[in-house]
Order: sequence, then C-alpha cells, then structure tokens
Amino acid sequence: MNTAVALTSLFIVLARITDVTLDTVRTVAIVQGRRMFAAILGFFQALIYVCAIAKVLLNMDKPAYALAYAVGFALGTYLGITIEQRLAFGHQLVTLVTRQGIELAKALRAAGHRLAEVKGHTRDSALTILFVEPPRRLAQKLVRKASAVDKNCFCMVNDVRVARSGSTVATAVSPRVVQVG
Repeated sequence: MNTAVALTSLFIVLARITDVTLDTVRTVAIVQGRRMFAAILGFFQALIYVCAIAKVLLNMDKPAYALAYAVGFALGTYLGITIEQRLAFGHQLVTLVTRQGIELAKALRAAGHRLAEVKGHTRDSALTILFVEPPRRLAQKLVRKASAVDKNCFCMVNDVRVARSGSTVATAVSPRVVQVG
C-alpha cells in the first residue's frame, strides 16, 4: 500500500467516524423533537458522507477504501453512542414504587428533586409511587439514591419528550426498567 492510498484510507475512516457520530446524535435529537439541531447536524453529516462514499465508489479497484469505510462506520457508531450518552440531552421520568414512601420522598426532596406522590396499597401493605423528572444525566444517580434508602424499591426510567403549547403540556414516554443494585 502506497502513501496516497494509506492517507486516503485514513481520510475515509475519519470522515466516516465523524459522519456516523453526527448521525447518531442527530437521530436522538429527532426523537427528542430538537428539529433545528437535528437539521444542522444532518447537513454536515450528509456533506461528509457524500465525500467519503464518493471516494470509495470512484475507486473500487482499491479494496482498502471499502475496508476503511467499514472501519469508520463501526468506530463512528461506538463514538456516537458514547458522546450521546455523555451529552445526555433531555429529561427522564423516574417512577419509584416503594413501601418506604415517606423516607424516600423526604430524601429526594432534600437532594433538590421535585416529585409527585401517589399513595396505594397491595393485598399485603401500603405503598407509594413517586414520580420524579430529573435531567437525563442525573437519572442514574437518582436511582442509586433511591436504592440506598430502600433496597427493595422498584424503579422504572422513561425517556420524556415534552411539547408545550401555551398552557398545554403533552408528554410522551418510552419505558425502560432499570435494575437496582
């Protein structure tokens, strides 16, 4: 492999890493309803993609380019997910089902969380359902705090998308159960 092919392969890998990383973050932005942010990311992602794919398709006699394209895609996927998790845009709805409602609510309020309480009961005893909407980057910390207060607390974490129209608020959630402990 000569220097030109090696440098072009490196360019393709870096272009694909950038393009797929942007695409991953853009996809999350779409799901969260961040239209302008998603559109801007999409513009740059498409521009980089066209440059990378053109180089590969116009040089099919060089299999190193196709390999570089695939390597860049894989690394971009990994990096995109990693970056998106670090950015952690948006909010989540944490639902906590506990038999220690008073203690857990008090601890969460002391930590600065706003929450809603719903009292309930099962065949055997009373329970409390707490709803907390933390920023996504703090949701796991909240779950750990809840499990420190009540090791038997059942936790569900949902992604939240909020649409505001005047005084009307519509919320869509997608559920995910988090294992505590």
